[in-house]
Formats: sequence, structure tokens, C-alpha cells
Amino acid sequence: MTIQAKLQLKQSQSLTLTPEMQQSIKLLQMSAVELQEYIEDELIKNPLLTTSNEEVELPNKAKEQETDRLDDFDTGHFLAGVGAGSNSSFEGYNYDLENQIADKKNLREFLAEQISLEIKDNKDKLVATSLIDFLDEAGYLRTSIEVLASEIGCNKKRLKRVIRQLQSLQPTGIFANSLEECLSLQLQEQNRLDPAMQKLLVNLDLLAKREMKKLCKICGVSSEDLQEMVIEIQALNPKPASDFDNFVTQNVIADIVMKKLPKSVGGGWGVELNPDALPKVLINKRYYTEVKPALKNKGEKNYIKEQLQTAKWLVKALDQRAVTILRVAAEIIKRQNAFFLYGIEYLKPMVFRDIAEAIDMHESTISRVVNGKYIGTPRGVFELRYFFSSSITTSNGGAVEVSSEAVKAKIKKLIEEEDVKKILSDEAISKILKEEGLNVARRTVAKYREAMKIPTSAQRKRDKRAHA
Repeated sequence: MTIQAKLQLKQSQSLTLTPEMQQSIKLLQMSAVELQEYIEDELIKNPLLTTSNEEVELPNKAKEQETDRLDDFDTGHFLAGVGAGSNSSFEGYNYDLENQIADKKNLREFLAEQISLEIKDNKDKLVATSLIDFLDEAGYLRTSIEVLASEIGCNKKRLKRVIRQLQSLQPTGIFANSLEECLSLQLQEQNRLDPAMQKLLVNLDLLAKREMKKLCKICGVSSEDLQEMVIEIQALNPKPASDFDNFVTQNVIADIVMKKLPKSVGGGWGVELNPDALPKVLINKRYYTEVKPALKNKGEKNYIKEQLQTAKWLVKALDQRAVTILRVAAEIIKRQNAFFLYGIEYLKPMVFRDIAEAIDMHESTISRVVNGKYIGTPRGVFELRYFFSSSITTSNGGAVEVSSEAVKAKIKKLIEEEDVKKILSDEAISKILKEEGLNVARRTVAKYREAMKIPTSAQRKRDKRAHA
């Protein structure tokens, strides 16, 4: 066997990203918290950056974008007529938290006031305010630390510290991650969290099944003592958010807001950036004018020149980030008009590719934009990612314009309306959906039900009988 050396030429194409392009991508995918931290660091490092409106000069290109950012894709024009008949009370809605004070505070406002008083560190305050948006209707923070750290853009150590602070707020039990922790926080406040009570809380599933003898043995108490402990637990509030009329995510500060357009321009929906959510970073021209004549050596001149270029790039990149988010949001609104008019059951299936093709962007760009960015709508505040979901097929195999989120809503509604004497099994729900033309298997029903944290039919039957 002989070994021969061969020289071959091969031509190929590859995309090389410049440092500026790489940084632009990072800026685009940053959450509000991450972006704020990044801006704070840049303000410290670069003397030519400022947040003062009195010392401003935008780069020429950025000036043009600032002036006609909406004209780039004529939001008002192509959305005119979309959403006619929408909630007129949404017109002129202000997403500045300070201007959302009603006669009766909602949970977000109540918590925000406490956060302002109890949490001193500005970054911790920003993280704390962001965590409000992850509370469920009961007031629980069920999302894992790993997911929260990724979504908010915060390290786990800071996140855990902030959550501990939030769990000291009123109503007691808020920000608990489970029923057990919620009740523990309330009992701890009353100085009633003794070892026996702790064991009872760990075994709430046995209490739900009325396994009293087993509980007595586990807790090391008599049946009379156990009965008193149960009475104490029943006096607690398993849903700390229940005393508030408004659902927690209805008035969060959004990155983008929808507003009803006046009839003079055709009606429908308009979309714009929320100025209160935009980072205010500007070029300090006054400082540059003062310091430049005093520079003597080449190193100093090169330094100030580099800082000016960096400052101009950052202002331009932030503006481009805002424009990109706005374009994506506008296309989502255009495609999900039925949802805004009629509700979640009319949410259309949509994937990143649909938006990417419509506005001539890459799918990866859409993915970065929708993660951690929120839009204020007549139906509440939603993460942009919420509007993307797969489709469900009809029972005869044909495609149908129903998203998985819409199917979840149908399942939830069926369960909420079920008769206490006729609790629906997953199989029964599957049959009802198939009768409506939706081919949803029993296992899929179970998966969606579990994702919504809805108990099994057997558990619901026990709960409703106990409640009755």
C-alpha cells in the first residue's frame, strides 16, 4: 500500500461577523434588565455617553431613524382597519406605572409600592418588578430559578436573594413556589410553624385524600391535635392574590403598546414603542468639545476618537434594536387580529418563519426579538413569544387555523364549567374536542392540562365534593 499526498483547492462561503455585528445581536436578545445593566456599565466606561437631554448629539443615521422610524414600514397605514370594534377604553392607555393608580389598587401596584420602599438596590428593584410578571393568578411564583434567570437576564444568586425579599411582602404567602411554601410563610408569620405542622404541610396530598390516621402517625400527634392543625390551615389563604380584582399581568410596563387609531386615519390598531421602557443613552457633545482641544499626545487623541465611535455605534445600535422590535410586534398584531377582537380561542397558529418572511428577517432574529419583550394589548400584557404556537389538525386530517394555546383555553373552559356530579376525564374532553372538529388525543389533553396545573379528574372530584 502506498500513501500519496494530494493538494486540493476548495472554494466555500462563510459569514464572518464583525465585533459590532456580534454586539448588535447581543443587544437585540437582551431583556430589559440585561440591557439596563449593560447601559450602566457603558456609562461608567465611556465618558462620551450621557443620559442628560441637555448634552446630546445623535449620529446622522440615528437622527434619521429617530425622526421617521414609524415611516419605515408605515404602521398606521397597514394596520388601519385592523381590529375595528375593539375596546375603545384602551385608547390613550398609559403604561407608565405611576399613572395607573385606580381607586382600588391592583396587585401589581400594591407590590410595586412595597418594592419601592423595601428594596434599596436599583438592580434588585428592577429584578423584583420583573418577577411580578411571572406570578400566576393565585400569586405563586412557580417558574424555576433556571428559567427565571434566563428570561430576566439575572444571575441566580441575585435572583434567589430578591425572591426571599419578595416573600416578606404583603399579602403573606405571595411569591411562594407552591401551596406548601405559601402556607408555611403564613404560619411562620403567626409563629405557628412547629415541627408537627411542617410535617403536615409536606404531606398535604394525604390531607386531600383524608388519610387522617396516617397523618397522625407522621406528625406524631393525636387525632384531636390533628383536627386543630387542619382548622388552622383552613383559616389560611391558599391564594394570596385572590383579594385583588385585577389579574397581576394586566398592567405591567410593556416594551411595546397597542393603541386604537382614530377614525380619521381609518381606525384599527396602531403600535408604538413605550418611551418609559426605552434606555435613554445619548452622546455628550459638550464634553467632547471641551476635552478635545486639551488633548496633547497621540494616545489620548486615539482614545477619545475610539470612545466617540463606540458611543455613536451604541446609540445607533439601540435605535436599530428598537425599530426591529417594533417591526416584529407590528406584524404579530396584523396576523393575530382575531385574538385581540375575540380572545384566546381565536389565536392563530404562527411560527417564527411566518414573521421572518413577512418582514424580510432571519428566523433567528425573530427568536431573539420575541424572547423577554412584552406588548401591552387590550387583553393584557403578553410576552411576544406567547403568540407563537403550533397548529392542531381536524379530525379528518385537514389543517385548521387553531393554535395549541386556543386548545388549552377550550380545555380549561370545559373543566371550569363541568358539573360536580359529572367530572370530565381526559378521554371525555378529547371526545368533546373531536366532536368540535379538533383531533386532540387523550394524551395531548393530559399534557395540556398538566401544563396549566389543573388536577386530574379524580382529584377534581374529591376537591369539589370537599368544597361542597
